[in-house]
Amino acid sequence: MNLPSPAIVPQSAVRRLPRWALLLLCLAYIVPGFVGRSPWRGDDMTALGYMQALAQGDTPWSAWLAPLLGGLAPEADGLLAYWIGAAALKIAPAALAPELAVRLPFAGVLALTLWAAWYGVYYLALSPRAQPVAFAFGGEAQPRDYARAIADGGLLALLACLGLAQPAHETTAYLLQLCGATLVFFALAALPYKTLAPSLALVAGLTGLVLSGAPTLAVLYSVGGAALCWWGTSPGAIKGDMATHFLRRAGWGLLLAALATAALAWQVNVWRWRVVWPYADPQHWGSFSRLLLWFTWPSWPLALWTLWRWRKHITSRQMHRHLLLPLWFALLAIGSAFSTSASDRSLLLSLPALATLAAFALPTLSRSVSALIDWFTLLFFSISALAIWVIWISTQTGIPAKPAANVDKLARGFVPSFSPWMLGLALAATVAWCALVAWRTGRHRAAIWKSLVLPASGATLGWLLLLTLWLPMLDYARSDAPQVRAVVAVIGQPNCVLIDGLSRNQIAALQHHGALRLEMAGSRANCPWLLTSASTRVDLQRWSLQTQVARPTDKADFIRIYRRNAN
Repeated sequence: MNLPSPAIVPQSAVRRLPRWALLLLCLAYIVPGFVGRSPWRGDDMTALGYMQALAQGDTPWSAWLAPLLGGLAPEADGLLAYWIGAAALKIAPAALAPELAVRLPFAGVLALTLWAAWYGVYYLALSPRAQPVAFAFGGEAQPRDYARAIADGGLLALLACLGLAQPAHETTAYLLQLCGATLVFFALAALPYKTLAPSLALVAGLTGLVLSGAPTLAVLYSVGGAALCWWGTSPGAIKGDMATHFLRRAGWGLLLAALATAALAWQVNVWRWRVVWPYADPQHWGSFSRLLLWFTWPSWPLALWTLWRWRKHITSRQMHRHLLLPLWFALLAIGSAFSTSASDRSLLLSLPALATLAAFALPTLSRSVSALIDWFTLLFFSISALAIWVIWISTQTGIPAKPAANVDKLARGFVPSFSPWMLGLALAATVAWCALVAWRTGRHRAAIWKSLVLPASGATLGWLLLLTLWLPMLDYARSDAPQVRAVVAVIGQPNCVLIDGLSRNQIAALQHHGALRLEMAGSRANCPWLLTSASTRVDLQRWSLQTQVARPTDKADFIRIYRRNAN
């Protein structure tokens, strides 16, 4: 017996979200972060260093399988990100800045991720068991209109997730993992309706996951998809929208895909687990819980509401793909994040699935809950935008004085700059937010995606304001450029510089920002200068400490500069 759907949706509630508005929102989310900023310290700077190392000169093919940065191999196995960035550097014109050249293909990867997320939700919402209740006298939402409205809500929920902004705009393997997982999600969702596009997406997604350092998740995604297909052929299941013979063939195909994925991971030598058992540190539970709460906001409360309202469907013997598929993807990503050291980056893969679950909560929300979401979002993002504007005005004019004093205290040496272009973009985004708030609070016909318009637009507004008004401050605080400039001011541009004990991030920054030719300590190079970390021991009979240069925003992070003693 089919369980009744908790979704009661009339045709008037699934009116189309204007495509131009959705595309403009995605464009406003994608472009900031990829254009205009300096490489930020950490994974973003390190990845650029490996990309430049591969792109320089006639690099042998063997180096592409084992890239080195200052003699150090990568800590992770995200080779695909380095290959893409290096290829972009090789074909980019000389006038294009290296950091912008490597970001252009990654901007396309983020756009592909959003596309796959929308269509994944669309095809899940198109399945018969995801459809709303049929009215006795007609007037219920039509299947494709309903699926389109749910997909709009799913994409808005994904854009609203607070944890998506920074990792999705870095040129690292984590963005490729996100894209690969979303492509696999789309493929499994669309298999009952399409053949070619899902097959290509499945191959690309699984290959991308393996070559970006997530082979285990690739295999588990495929195995889970096969299990769901075979579940649909069980004696107690009602077949719904997929024929039994198709489900069986799809299940065996996914199992073969899992085996092929495992073989590829073994062949390229990325099959290495980095599991960290959380039980050894009780504080891990609390820190991970806090990370989960803010990183996946606002999708997680709506996803929990979906699980509650559709609970009987989840536990029934029937296969409800629109619930079980995103639940499987979300649980795998959350479990991976809980048991690895890079929790925030692993948790990134759960966002498309959680956004999908959040979208299926929309047709079950009451008016009071929708109004609560609207007012909370309106207050939160309006206050956040106001704070960004106040601090920027203070740094430009000195009024009010307290925010400017705090900025000077946290980022000593920072000199504010003014850009009319950035100011114009920030003003346009703020005016658009005000117009959206006026539209949302005005009288208009109901649409099931309306509750997520303000969260998605507010998150985009905050990201855009940060990357326009605050961009000079963020670059100064999060880039290694100020520290490298201070190092170069001391040593100049010698023929070579020895390094010892520096991190991959520092090596990449010295090469990119300082254009220094670095040699590892112990080599035969007779370099006049030596750069070390604070913990490195140095032979003081051969070297004299000249000074140490700290980062302006972190006095504990400094580079020691030694000069070779005269013989």
